[in-house]
Amino acid sequence: MIGRLNHVAIAVPDLEAGARAYEGALGARVSEPQALPEHGVTVVFVELPNTKIELLEPLGEESPIAGFLKKNPTGGMHHICYEVDDILAARDKLKELGARVLGSGEPTTGAHGKPVLFLHPKDFCGTLIEIEQA
Repeated sequence: MIGRLNHVAIAVPDLEAGARAYEGALGARVSEPQALPEHGVTVVFVELPNTKIELLEPLGEESPIAGFLKKNPTGGMHHICYEVDDILAARDKLKELGARVLGSGEPTTGAHGKPVLFLHPKDFCGTLIEIEQA
């Protein structure tokens, strides 16, 4: 079911500073910021040869990332995203196996314009998991 690693997401209190750190200190290529109001975040993607790093900044006070940063003021790893061939089949199989799908259980559109779902961290070794339609 699980496919390739799509990205590792890191919550940051300052997206511009985070992007500069990856561009300047590490010499990475970083995308332009993209606001995703439906997810309450603004993101950039750090392009790597084999995957991406997604830097997330809260978009508004109600953002789930704002809550994360209150607990982790300097930022930190927020989630890991894996690709799946069929997101609805993956969702159904995961639910059958007892995994909890967050939200309504219906896919929403993620930063790459593809359907995504999030899985409860308590079901996956304390890590929030995002699955994305490949």
